Amino acid sequence: MPDSAPPDPSGSDLSTPTASSPDLFTPNADELIANNARYVEEFDDHDLALQPRRKLAIVACMDSRMDIFEMLGLAHGDAHVIRNGGGIVTDDVIRSLMLSQRLLGTQEVILLHHTDCGLQKVVGDQLREEIEAETGQRPTWEIGGFTDPAESVRNSIRRLRADPFVAHKSYIRGFVYHVEDGRLIEAIVD
Repeated sequence: MPDSAPPDPSGSDLSTPTASSPDLFTPNADELIANNARYVEEFDDHDLALQPRRKLAIVACMDSRMDIFEMLGLAHGDAHVIRNGGGIVTDDVIRSLMLSQRLLGTQEVILLHHTDCGLQKVVGDQLREEIEAETGQRPTWEIGGFTDPAESVRNSIRRLRADPFVAHKSYIRGFVYHVEDGRLIEAIVD
């Protein structure tokens, strides 16, 4: 693994932090490939079925503080995990759930949002306007900001229950993960 960052084609020195990039960034790919080589030596998941053992699909935020398998006591092969910014039910989440249910036999859906989510800090269309100002194009997708993670979970549950492409609606529940202490609190829909 190289000791310094590779040269930047623009000629700037990537190894020296600047005012515009105060933190030094070192790419991770080489270290991760080396980690994978060690993983392969101990690989023991070759007998896992394509279908999740628990017939469970989990929709969760992409937040790196949430280790979904560890926090729920799951093993490899137990569940599908679908992640995105905020854990919000989007068209692509519905697409993934439809495939999970219709092709791979899942019947239960768990939604996991969390406290201190970055999307709690997004105000209305402010980010979309910033992106449009920077790129000249307005994003066609919604950002999905919210202020209350529990209400966001409830809205996602309602959307799943109303969607014609979600086949199994009897077992849909949602929770808010508290990043401060690891607790899950259910967000119940009336």
